[in-house]
Amino acid sequence: MKPAIRINDFFYDLPEDRIAKYPLANRDDSKLLLNIDGAPQERLFKDIADYLPANSLMVFNETKVVPARLLFKRESGALIEVFCLEPKDPADYQQAFATTGSCVWKTIVGNAKKWKGDTLSLYVEHVDNEEIKAVNLKADLISREANAFIVRFTWNGGLSFSQVMEMCGRMPIPPYLNRETEEIDFTRYQTMYARIEGSVAAPTAGLHFTERELSAIDAKGIERVKLCLHVGAGTFLPVKSEFIADHTMHGEPFSVSKEFLQALLRHAGKEIVAVGTTSIRSLESIYYLGVHCIERGEPGVVEQWEPYRDEGYCYSPADAVNALIKYLTDNKLNTLTSRTNLIIVPSYEFKFVTYMVTNFHQPKSTLLLLIAAAVGEGWKQMYGFALDHGFRFLSYGDSSLLKVQYKFNEQS
Repeated sequence: MKPAIRINDFFYDLPEDRIAKYPLANRDDSKLLLNIDGAPQERLFKDIADYLPANSLMVFNETKVVPARLLFKRESGALIEVFCLEPKDPADYQQAFATTGSCVWKTIVGNAKKWKGDTLSLYVEHVDNEEIKAVNLKADLISREANAFIVRFTWNGGLSFSQVMEMCGRMPIPPYLNRETEEIDFTRYQTMYARIEGSVAAPTAGLHFTERELSAIDAKGIERVKLCLHVGAGTFLPVKSEFIADHTMHGEPFSVSKEFLQALLRHAGKEIVAVGTTSIRSLESIYYLGVHCIERGEPGVVEQWEPYRDEGYCYSPADAVNALIKYLTDNKLNTLTSRTNLIIVPSYEFKFVTYMVTNFHQPKSTLLLLIAAAVGEGWKQMYGFALDHGFRFLSYGDSSLLKVQYKFNEQS
């Protein structure tokens, strides 16, 4: 049954001057709020390894943010922004970024009323190692799909679409920063371990990590593993309905390797630390994909309200992971690729995640509901403490390490 949750119960007053508009000079100079025993404490992020459970499994999202904002200028002078959301042809992310000459994307178009159906054009020159590279990028509107626009891009020069984006695009920093993209965002709105292109928003909990923290984590005997969830623009969508049951959660693609699943199985019943809400969403979705394999023979996708059905599920997390490993083995696959629409709100029981590293989230957001699902009403004390102690909020803000209180009970 869908939880009867009013979104107004998850409001707090966030002054504009508490939103971090820029990153700190050093990634790990941020504060760290500890909420492990129910009493919030202020620490420094650079010491995070001291507070992580030894011999645990730590999960990172290695997605890479792409400069997805493309600004075209019509002959009339009107600016049209085409914001690339996800590829349509080819639909595979890696293929789409590697393609040369032409590809089709699902986009959001800013100032769409000024686009009269003509071909938009953007010419850019770039100097690389004293060599001048030039690209003439064209955009044609193919169709509309709900609130999105399907756009075909064509370009010259034999460049990949990834190279075209690097030359022509702007980093899609969050709208609540209320500023234009600057040079610093190309490096700092990106985790240092980002590898797989596809996100249009950063998995911001990972922005704090440097080699110093990762080395300290390794030294403590904590195993580090990576998955990939491409963060979509839907992460910034406000909840407009009075009840969360009436909110439609955005879907995002994610993938995990067989080796990742085997690591998860080795740590069954042990501490698992998820870095960021994207890692949490992916990890928890793995359970339901495994259930699908047990009951239907294939993983499919994770629907928004699956965890909240009245009868619940009798399978253990290990059962689910074993089913996925068997599915991959039987189909001679090394990677599980799926899509999740999962929403995590109070009453959710976490299947894998026992600790989480995360930033501070907007009032009345699905991300704040996820935090409340993990720590209960304690989120109010935690956020009040952060406001009273000068913590910086949102994407470029400070961090927290939380212990999950509401975990799956195999005996229930």
